[in-house]
Amino acid sequence: MEFEFSGTIIEWRGPAPHHFIALPEGPAAMIRAASGVLTYGWGVIPVRARIGDTPFTTSLFPKDGGYLLPVKLDVRRREAIGPGDIVTVELTAGARHI
Repeated sequence: MEFEFSGTIIEWRGPAPHHFIALPEGPAAMIRAASGVLTYGWGVIPVRARIGDTPFTTSLFPKDGGYLLPVKLDVRRREAIGPGDIVTVELTAGARHI
């Protein structure tokens, strides 16, 4: 499953802060429908993503019926992006692509 979408980087402030982009409803619904064959456990979905010139692998986190894409520190540094920035993401979901 391949998608391209834009989203805003949000910061989750907890004991260990993390940065995410919420998937839009369309891609989230398609991934949710196929989650049984895409997940490797706990509802997380392995993905390959690209923001700008920076490719990375991670796993989508299920949240309130949708999914959050974690944005690694290395990606944020390479692309000079942070909370509040709107970025375009290329995303491939599914273990066979990882």
